[in-house]
Amino acid sequence: MTWLYEGREVCADDTNDYVGFVYLITNLISDRKYIGKKLLKFRRSKTVKGRKKNILIDSDWETYYGSSKELLKDVEELGAKNFKREILQFCKTRGYCNYLEAMYQFQYRVLETSRSEEHTSELQSPMYLVCRLLLEKK
Repeated sequence: MTWLYEGREVCADDTNDYVGFVYLITNLISDRKYIGKKLLKFRRSKTVKGRKKNILIDSDWETYYGSSKELLKDVEELGAKNFKREILQFCKTRGYCNYLEAMYQFQYRVLETSRSEEHTSELQSPMYLVCRLLLEKK
């Protein structure tokens, strides 16, 4: 199953100008939803001729189904065909990804529903969300 953005399939060329995206994964059987963010690339240090050099490496975004153990278990048991993966918005900075993830979680009210109704990117309370945002601000 591929990612969709504004109703069409996303390919690697569509992501060239962006750092990451905020997504919504929907279980088509139970209608459970998961909101999260995914970075398209990450930095790794590599030693070249005795000097450390930072390089960008592509992430696994094309096959990614989230970090929630519960969601991953559902995907394994029910099959990828029973899930819809939608990109809500592409992001040009990591900070904007963090902001949009929180904004969409509030917009979809994931912190106000019980854990049995919604996946919430492992967030359990508004206080944890504030702490997480402050820690990621670096």
